[in-house]
Amino acid sequence: MKITPIKTEVISNNSKTIFKVLDRAITKIKEKSIVAIASKIVSLCEGSFIKKEEVRDKDSLVAVEADFYIPRPKNREHSVIITIKNGVLSATAGIDESNADGCYVLWPKDPYRSANKIREHLKSRYQVKNLGVIITDSKTIPSRCGTIGFALAYSGIKPLKKYIGQKDLFGRKMKATFANLVDALAAASVAVIGEGQEQTPIAIVEDFEGIEFCDQNPSKEEIDSFNIRLEDDLYYPFLSKAEWKKGGGGYRKGGKSKNF
Repeated sequence: MKITPIKTEVISNNSKTIFKVLDRAITKIKEKSIVAIASKIVSLCEGSFIKKEEVRDKDSLVAVEADFYIPRPKNREHSVIITIKNGVLSATAGIDESNADGCYVLWPKDPYRSANKIREHLKSRYQVKNLGVIITDSKTIPSRCGTIGFALAYSGIKPLKKYIGQKDLFGRKMKATFANLVDALAAASVAVIGEGQEQTPIAIVEDFEGIEFCDQNPSKEEIDSFNIRLEDDLYYPFLSKAEWKKGGGGYRKGGKSKNF
C-alpha cells in the first residue's frame, strides 16, 4: 500500500469550492485509488464554520451541535465536553479551532453527501471506474494518549471486511470478526496528512488490495449498520452510566435558531 500526501494552497473560509481545491491539487488518479480528504477543508469550502466573534459561549455551541453531550466537568484541569454526533463518540462535537483563521470549524453539514459528490466529480474528471473517497477527522480514544484518524464518511468502498464463517489458521471458525478497513485507512491517511503546518489535507491511497470497491453510494441502511446504536455497543455498560444530555443535533438542521 502506498499513501501520498497532496499539498494544497492555504484554504481560507469559504474561499472556493472543494472541487476547485481538488482540481488544482491533484494531477492524476490511478484506477482503484482511495482519496482521503480532511473534513476541515470540506467544511471551510462549504461554509460550515462560525466566526469566533459570533459565539458568546463555545460550550453552548458544542451543546447545540452535539446529538448528546456530557457537560464540561469543573474540577479537571484539561476538561472537555464529551459528545456523540453522527454516531461518533468524540470531544466537542468535532468543533475545531486549529488552522481555522479565527473560526470554529464544524463538521460538514452532510458528510456522506459531500463524499458522494466528491467521488462523482473525481471519477468524471480523471475517468476512473473504481474510486473511493474518505472524509477524515481525528479524535482521541479511551486509554490512549494522542489523536488518531477516523472516517467521518466514505463513498465508493465497502467499509468492512467480513471474516465471520471463515476458518483461522488452525481451523477454528470465526464468529464475530469484522475488519474496519475504512477507519484503518483513515487513520493511516491522517498520519501522513498531519495535524499542524504540513498543508497536505489530502492523501491518495494506492495499491491496497484488501478493499472492495462499489459503484453505488452507501445507502442509509448501510450507514446505519456501520454506526452501532448506543444500546448495541460493546461498551454500553460504561457509556450508559454517563449523564448524557440531549443536544441540538446541529443548529443548521431544521431551521434551528443559533442559541450560543
